Amino acid sequence: MVGSTPNGEPLATLEIPDHVMRVHRRLVDAGHRSLLAGGAVRDHLLALPPKDFDLATSAIPEVVDGLFEKTVLVGAQFGVVRIVEPEGEVEVATFRADIGIADGRRPETVRFTDEKEDALRRDFTINGMFWDIDIGQVVDHVGGRADLAAGIIRSIGDARERFQEDRLRMMRAIRFSTILQFPIEADTWQAVVDEARFIDDVSGERIRDELEKILVSPHRLAGYQSLSDCGLMQHIMPEIEQMRDVMQPPQYHPEGDVFIHTGLVLSHLTNPSFTLAMGALLHDVGKPGTFEDAEDRIRFHGHDELGATISEQICGRLRLSRQQTERIVYLVRRHLVFMNIPQMRIARRYRVFEEDGFEELLELCRADCLGSHADMSLYETCLALWNEWRERAPSREPLLHGRDLLKLGMKPGPQIGSMLEALEDAHRESEVIDRDSALAWVEARLEGQD
Repeated sequence: MVGSTPNGEPLATLEIPDHVMRVHRRLVDAGHRSLLAGGAVRDHLLALPPKDFDLATSAIPEVVDGLFEKTVLVGAQFGVVRIVEPEGEVEVATFRADIGIADGRRPETVRFTDEKEDALRRDFTINGMFWDIDIGQVVDHVGGRADLAAGIIRSIGDARERFQEDRLRMMRAIRFSTILQFPIEADTWQAVVDEARFIDDVSGERIRDELEKILVSPHRLAGYQSLSDCGLMQHIMPEIEQMRDVMQPPQYHPEGDVFIHTGLVLSHLTNPSFTLAMGALLHDVGKPGTFEDAEDRIRFHGHDELGATISEQICGRLRLSRQQTERIVYLVRRHLVFMNIPQMRIARRYRVFEEDGFEELLELCRADCLGSHADMSLYETCLALWNEWRERAPSREPLLHGRDLLKLGMKPGPQIGSMLEALEDAHRESEVIDRDSALAWVEARLEGQD
């Protein structure tokens, strides 16, 4: 045991993967300084399982490249080389100082330097520590261990300078605050507020990656609120900010406006995928554009369809994949379907249950109810019907194909598709159960048409 966690508990031995140790040992044996850097050190000190094992070294990129058989010079001009080992890649970065600001993400150039100056160019104190592998101790030039003990997110040096060097660091501040449940130190927070408008300089892909980590965190509600409070949300998804002060019928939404409701829905999700979390975030994004204060009560006619259109636009800005976009748009477009499910005939209901993504849609329904009136009767009814379908639903493999209908005397044309669709409904409702009964069912209808 070496040292202790910020809570005073004994610190377990840091288990470093063998392939990382091989790279470290090769660097040290060649006479270079090699330290574990960044997130793995932070997580170890928090008694969390480390994920990324990156090394920082005094060896310049050309030397690192020459020491190993397989390398990828991903950012050699900035001192970064990836070592390809059988178990995976190890990122090795030369100690450096950044000079100038090229594009709000990368420096104009770098100067190779020592470990202290390297630590000073990193983003937050809790991420700026090293771990001396050979002696098993923290190397802390930035006060990161004290901030871990205090439970606070603080930039290294001047926060505005750090954010000007890479605008994404503002999103990272919110992400670390959300996941670790650490408040952001006052000067760092004010810098986020002051610089938030420059998040527009960051690519949609990079914003998406940080947003995903925030929204799948168990503490996503805090992240949702922080993104809004600091002004980042206004630039990332202004459509979310438009939900503020959009009132809803109090008999169904005693919690308040659409913005508040959306945050509550997010909070009630259980271990959501990114697509489900985005579906929850956007499920009522069409309400501001469809608000109608009618005589009897507030209404939002068509907000599901408008929301689906807006969601597709947002997914495009964030460069989500086609598959992710389709799922999110589906969740937004279909989130009102549960009001009709109990009254549907069996075949139509089963078609809904067969939709790709329905299980996530059902979880959205649960969270939507909990985030509003908290009357779970509709959800429980639909859940029972869905469980019944899962137990008794027939195979989705078709009993007959078009060629079978042609053999029965039908002529090619759209009527073939209509008959097969009607047959599928009969199968769902157990009117037919096998191929023979399906053939008899079709023959009976063809005879009725004569």
